[in-house]
Amino acid sequence: QEYGQILATLIGWLGDIDLAEEAVQDAFVAALEHWDRQGVPDRPGAWLTTTARRKALDRIRRSRTTSLDEASLDVLAVEIPEDAVGEIPDERLKLIFTCCHPALPLEGQVALTLHTLGGLSTEEIAAAFLLPVPTLAQRLVRAKRKIKAAGIPYTVPPAHLLAERLEAVLSVLYLIFTEGYAATSGDALIRHALCDDAIRLTRVLALLIRQSTTDVPASQQAEVLGLLALLLLHHSRHAARIGAEGQLIVLEEQDRSIWDRRAIQEGLALVEAALQMKQPGPYQIQAAISALHARAGTYEETDWREIMLLYGHLRRFTDTPVVRLNQAVAASLALGPGIGLRLTDLIAEELVDYAPLHLARADMFRRLEQSEQARAAYARALELTQNQVERAFLQKRLD
Repeated sequence: QEYGQILATLIGWLGDIDLAEEAVQDAFVAALEHWDRQGVPDRPGAWLTTTARRKALDRIRRSRTTSLDEASLDVLAVEIPEDAVGEIPDERLKLIFTCCHPALPLEGQVALTLHTLGGLSTEEIAAAFLLPVPTLAQRLVRAKRKIKAAGIPYTVPPAHLLAERLEAVLSVLYLIFTEGYAATSGDALIRHALCDDAIRLTRVLALLIRQSTTDVPASQQAEVLGLLALLLLHHSRHAARIGAEGQLIVLEEQDRSIWDRRAIQEGLALVEAALQMKQPGPYQIQAAISALHARAGTYEETDWREIMLLYGHLRRFTDTPVVRLNQAVAASLALGPGIGLRLTDLIAEELVDYAPLHLARADMFRRLEQSEQARAAYARALELTQNQVERAFLQKRLD
């Protein structure tokens, strides 16, 4: 939970991502050694930040080659009381903008920010991008080297440069939330810290954009509002997604009375505000889809035909196999599972190793009472799933 904030703070002090990562890891090792004997401190984030700062200084002093001048070393050596180390969202926003510098390729920007700010492993990011792990690892290395070689500053850019960074920044925030909302691996379905971080940082970004309206195009302003709405509407359902025993509860079976009505009201208001700007974009369309789910009193009342049409609009902006899969699922619920299966046939080769494709097809086969095909599709989805909560859900369906 503390990793992204600690790393962002340390990079701000050091200006060196690799050194900061090493020092933070040193601090976590120290925590394992000390906390077992002394107990967890009242403010673990502050303890880790202070310790990481000392570890960084130790590494610099041991190294014969350092890019830091003596003045920087003096600043780093000044002790900061743990109670003075606080939660500074802007530090993380600076890190996002540093990693999303236009000198870096877009895929490198997003991968590096997920790794540093979100604390996601190379394997988790590779899964989010549907890429081999070695390919993703190379992107991370190249991006770090580029930041160091080009002397890219660690700062939120001035207002007139915000627009050129926003596309990557929005992608990063969305992917951080996505990994938190449905964790790729591990024993928990939801990583609440990542969801909360993504929402908090999107709020800070929205405030920043509001203060710079003359320099940011209306289309991007609307997309920032759309993204914040999308995250709030998705996250409003988090309490209903997990049962009393930690099991996954699908949308069809969720208790809608425990959805977060305040988050829904804010999300719906943001969707309306964004759409009134008449600058449609992919995040706004996805938020409009989530709004239809939020407004439906029951699963059966969901307007699947309208959702299917909205995915058609979304494909004008981003016509990816995953978007087409979502449209196929909506079509199966609006027009019948047979149509959904025919649509998934068209993208099966592109998503052959994508578990949600096989889960969607399994559900469509199940509704058609084609048990053998459904069993095979559930089994394939299970093979491709790493998250333990999702695996338990799939095994139950398979049984």
